[in-house]
Amino acid sequence: MKKIFLVCIAVFLFQNTSYAQSNIKLENYFGDLRARHIGPAVMSGRINDMENHPTDAKIIYAGAAGGGVWKSNDAGTTFNPIFDEYCQSIGAIEIDPNDPDNTIYVGTGETWPRNSVSVGDGLYKSNDGGNNWEKIGFEKSERIANIIVNPNNSKEIIVGVLGALWSDSEERGVYKTTDGGVTWEKILYVNQSTGCADLAIDPKNPNIIYASMWEFRRTGWSFNSGGNNSALYKSSDGGSSWEKIHNGFPEGKLGRLA
Repeated sequence: MKKIFLVCIAVFLFQNTSYAQSNIKLENYFGDLRARHIGPAVMSGRINDMENHPTDAKIIYAGAAGGGVWKSNDAGTTFNPIFDEYCQSIGAIEIDPNDPDNTIYVGTGETWPRNSVSVGDGLYKSNDGGNNWEKIGFEKSERIANIIVNPNNSKEIIVGVLGALWSDSEERGVYKTTDGGVTWEKILYVNQSTGCADLAIDPKNPNIIYASMWEFRRTGWSFNSGGNNSALYKSSDGGSSWEKIHNGFPEGKLGRLA
């Protein structure tokens, strides 16, 4: 019995010594390392949109899929959250090119529709560089894909609404305001299942507008992307009339053009 006891003590001491030695090795190898946040990539870690101040390269705005809006004043060395009290799912950011120090627009709602993404609750505007915000419409839009301010007229703004992920929605389409967001007019609408995935304008002639319209639907077991109603549209008169521009595209149904 005494021999067995001594053997047990020896084994215990050997295990403790080995554990201590392994700890010493770990500290030698990893003692100076610190844990750092690198994600998650699926939700808040993914950046959906970034905007740079047109005349001050140090000012950057970043909108996260599920992490709100962040602002940097030092060219990206540090970022601070400026949208924590509002919807954290961000689809688009726009800086007013005529008042870049103050006027910022944020469209809420993740526009790359995984089954885990969050919905938005409208369009927001800041008049003081992101310190304060007010909602200026589109409460039922769920997903705003793009915002464009006319470089020649700040009161003229175009918004592309992608819309609901799981159901039909009449909120989809392209909208325009000529009074700074007090009232909105829908200037392009295809149907309840086709939303606006992206927008662009000709900077030399803002009356020329391009809109990518995308037919899609998420279900509990699949995702349907593209259809006969997906198309690229062009307007040459500020959105009063539109035409499809498809020459040269592949045959068949179109998916998302963005």
